[in-house]
Amino acid sequence: MMRNLIAAIDLGSNSFRLQVGRIVNDQIYPLDGLKESVRLAAGLSADKILDLDAQQRGVAALQRFRERLHDFDAGAVRAVATNTLRVAKNSAEFLLRAEAALGFPIEVIAGREEARLIYVGVAHTLPDPHKQQLVVDIGGGSTEFVIGKSFEPLLLESRYMGCVGYSLRFFPNGRVDKRSLKEAELAARRELQTIVAAYREAGWEEAVGSSGSAKALAEILEQNGFSHSGITREGLERFRAELLRAGRIDALDLAGLKGDRLPVILGGFAIMSAVFKEFDIEQMVFSEGALRLGVLYDLLGRYHHHDLRDATVSAFVRRYNVDLRQAQQVADTACHLLNQVEPAMADPENLDRRFLSWAALLHEIGISVAHSSYHKHSAYIVANADMPGFSRMDQGRLSRLVLSHRGKLERVASIDPNSVDWLLIACLRLAVVIHRARDARGTPPIVLRREGRGFSVNTPPGWLQKLPLTAAALDEEQRQWSALGRGLYIRSPSARGAEV
Repeated sequence: MMRNLIAAIDLGSNSFRLQVGRIVNDQIYPLDGLKESVRLAAGLSADKILDLDAQQRGVAALQRFRERLHDFDAGAVRAVATNTLRVAKNSAEFLLRAEAALGFPIEVIAGREEARLIYVGVAHTLPDPHKQQLVVDIGGGSTEFVIGKSFEPLLLESRYMGCVGYSLRFFPNGRVDKRSLKEAELAARRELQTIVAAYREAGWEEAVGSSGSAKALAEILEQNGFSHSGITREGLERFRAELLRAGRIDALDLAGLKGDRLPVILGGFAIMSAVFKEFDIEQMVFSEGALRLGVLYDLLGRYHHHDLRDATVSAFVRRYNVDLRQAQQVADTACHLLNQVEPAMADPENLDRRFLSWAALLHEIGISVAHSSYHKHSAYIVANADMPGFSRMDQGRLSRLVLSHRGKLERVASIDPNSVDWLLIACLRLAVVIHRARDARGTPPIVLRREGRGFSVNTPPGWLQKLPLTAAALDEEQRQWSALGRGLYIRSPSARGAEV
């Protein structure tokens, strides 16, 4: 695959989209795009179960995307899933089928991470990104709100309201009247009331809409003379009058109203109308930038070794006052042990190695909450905090590594027995044990090897005899690994040559 082509897949609640981009001088030029109207959110039941029909629509769309991506390297493709797969109780079941159909991993991203990526995409399409912008992205299952300036988001929020869900909830069978519109708008305004004060205080110079609902509304208003440019308050009111006059969405005869947008336009309109009222907006411009373009630019950063995940980990180290010397010492030793077992992972860009390093740098952030059981606090923070650049699955994996760095291994016994994470856990736990004294002893003179289903630790003659605290801790490690049936064997010859 040519290294100047990258691709992003957005598994939205309304549509699945594929965007291929060409990298030219650190800029991305859209080369090709595909869209499939899957309406995943329409298959979400009241008890948050994604039905088989919706799953099949999604799988079929991803199979078609796979043909376009058949010659792409794994590192050149990033697929992200949004609100419906955040809330569906059986999303893991669907993701297995979806990844098999697409041929690439799929990340479920948190709402604020979705908002950040949307802003990155929008900011790269604005004529003057140095203005302070309010960006509103009405999706199928959620709506994201961002205030940003100069490519940096300042405020990020995601609300559980989208054009698919609102259309189904308030406008069944496409019927529309004053009462249904009022109920939909009031529901949306209630969702906004908790964030609008902070956004108004921050302020903005320009309001920007992105994604399908904003694009459809802008086209309808402009093509029917309801607005001269973009979305306006007056234009929305004129569109409202047309909706009420028609009474049903399929009776509406307006230029710019496309068939694939017809089933969800009422929900999108109600949410947009509520946004205009709560934020007191008079006019909103439309941007072609959206989540998938943001994903491409995020991927470009990783290509050029400017991975936002590294910046996020560094920010957490500072925020939680981590002892950086100790954390870095643990990270260096853990990675040194990993290299001994798997020399192929010595590449600094190896993803498993990076997860090990991130876990080591973050393993003590929970001390800021309480020293007692701090590893549990660390794991909770990593699992639940907003961590830009990390998907929910990334955070889940990182949280398990952090949780397992000390204490009972049975807490992570559910990890796949064949997962590489067992090796990462062994490296991290040993590094923490060795550096428990928090001195500057540097890289230890030990050798880690695989042995059966477990590992062996080989030390120089007499080394452990001089370190009774470390020796006692390694004895406890042996008990923990033995309880899981994996084994950790300490090969420690005494100074006279007898193994202890």
